[in-house]
Amino acid sequence: MRHVASVAGDRVAALKEAWHLNAVRESQVHRFLLRSLMGAAGVLIIWVVVLLGRPLLLSAQTLHYAKSPDVRNGGNVYKGGCIACHGSEGKGAPMASTVFRRPDTFPDFTDCAGTTPEPNGNWKAVIVHGGPSRGLSQIMPAFGDLLTDEEINDVIAYMRGFCKNVHRDPLGELNLPRALVTEKAFPENEIVISTAASASGAPAWTTDVIDERTIIDARTQLETDVPVNYADQAHNWTSGFGDITLALKREVFSSLKTGSILSLQGGFLLPTGDSKRGFGAGTTQFEPFAAFDQLFKENTFLQTQLGADLPVDTGIAPRSMFWRAAVGQAMAPDHMLGRLFSPMVEFLAVRDFRQGASTNWDVLPEMQITVSRRQHVRVGFGVREPLTNTQGRTPQVLFYFLWDRADGKLWEGWR
Repeated sequence: MRHVASVAGDRVAALKEAWHLNAVRESQVHRFLLRSLMGAAGVLIIWVVVLLGRPLLLSAQTLHYAKSPDVRNGGNVYKGGCIACHGSEGKGAPMASTVFRRPDTFPDFTDCAGTTPEPNGNWKAVIVHGGPSRGLSQIMPAFGDLLTDEEINDVIAYMRGFCKNVHRDPLGELNLPRALVTEKAFPENEIVISTAASASGAPAWTTDVIDERTIIDARTQLETDVPVNYADQAHNWTSGFGDITLALKREVFSSLKTGSILSLQGGFLLPTGDSKRGFGAGTTQFEPFAAFDQLFKENTFLQTQLGADLPVDTGIAPRSMFWRAAVGQAMAPDHMLGRLFSPMVEFLAVRDFRQGASTNWDVLPEMQITVSRRQHVRVGFGVREPLTNTQGRTPQVLFYFLWDRADGKLWEGWR
């Protein structure tokens, strides 16, 4: 009997070992497939840049025009073809002198809050192809066949002069495509719904509802971030709010001549999440950071961020430092007037303030695409892969939906 029991025990042990080896092999296969998929995504983005970027870059707008715009000539063009509708002061011609009904999208060029954040490319697209090309007024005609490229640049420079504080607020050219993680320096008026989901292990994801709006002036931004968590914990689904963030950003320097913009932000993460379920830090945290963005010729850009998470109670959560960088390329057909594609790669690092701590490095290839004709609705997606200290840190799939409400209502500007 003991022999039979021993044999049975050996068989059970052998079966357990075989099951364990099989599980390990399955896990390795899953990790291999996931890494292969992420590698393929990275290669795809690189090929998009190489194959499509070359012809697009040759026609892209740059920070510096081949010939500086002639504001005086722009005034002549404006008076010859624009003043009848838009008026001598850029506020619109008197209602009594116009024969059309003024649409809701009719611009007031003296409104700096509405005109300064718009890059020249948006103005140019409407002038070249007419209002319908950007989901704007149907009565705005196309002038692409009537004006030369230089004349269009001239009239844009003239119309920019209707805003009297244009040199105080950051210009729209410095409003770079939004990265998935790295915060940009440009103050925004947008709503973003961003989701990060675990790509392996127990299912879990966090969706952040982010509201960004300028207050006081165009250089100051108030941000509210409300995270909602879902997780499979021990085969039981649980959900709850995370730590809500309230933050204030201030642009302190910007220059279109150099393509640079610098902002400082300070935020508080309130302990609204349940730390026992992993939904929060369990203590209030102060998060200061600096964001510096650089736009190069041919619409290549670099975004950098350096900051820290400083909890009030360090016995509950450690202090840490983070640094992030995103490098990308803005590309669009039709001389940068069409739909915008922005492939990027982010490099992300965080390190605790304690002796012997190591740095967690991640890489994140991604893409942002404009989906509405007005380009005020965009999506971004990518995969975040841990590079160091991978134990317990799983890859994530990230996605966001962005609505720039300063450019109109969500349902407007699609046709």
